[in-house]
Amino acid sequence: MSEPRLLLASQSPRRRELLALLGLPFEVTVANVAEVPRSGEPPAALVTRLSQAKARAACSERGRRGAACAETIVITCDTVVALDGALLGKPRDAAEATTMLRRLRGRHHAVYSAVTLLETATGHALTDVAETRLAMRAYSDAEIAAYVASGDPLDKAGAYAIQHPGFHPVAEVQGCYANVMGLPLCHLTRYLRAWGVEPPRDVPVACQANTGHRCTVHMTNDE
Repeated sequence: MSEPRLLLASQSPRRRELLALLGLPFEVTVANVAEVPRSGEPPAALVTRLSQAKARAACSERGRRGAACAETIVITCDTVVALDGALLGKPRDAAEATTMLRRLRGRHHAVYSAVTLLETATGHALTDVAETRLAMRAYSDAEIAAYVASGDPLDKAGAYAIQHPGFHPVAEVQGCYANVMGLPLCHLTRYLRAWGVEPPRDVPVACQANTGHRCTVHMTNDE
């Protein structure tokens, strides 16, 4: 498949921002999938299942609307926060966001994202899961209240944005920073290359410049 169209199935502005760092043109659509975990489902299995379901749903939706979906690579991602075996998705309201942030405060947890690429011409799909471990700082109740009042936590797994300029909730990152934002770029790039799609930009350099975070994972892999 030569120069396939890229279709990002996500409403997240953060994922659109991150995907744009590759320097490849892409379109955006939505994928309506109920993000409900199954009983006892591990976090990696959950995000894998949901990202794959989103890819299929995005292509089906475009077909229902009469939009072409041939010669396209659909890109989807799903992210979840795991704390002591409990899964923290997007909070339903401000009260749940407050509860999540209090549970995370001063604790270690993990963020899992699955990125799926679906090649519509063949039906082939690739899925990779990134795991990042984080330590949260001991932010105060007043900081939680101000952050929740901003409305920023309500569309984010775990009720926080790692990159938020005012809240700065994370004290330590072990793994991919972009994964916590919702789209692990190096995982995505590896799979695009597997299908002959080469981003024109140096993705780790572009990612670090955008996030302001020095990627120790990339540095380690280069050594």
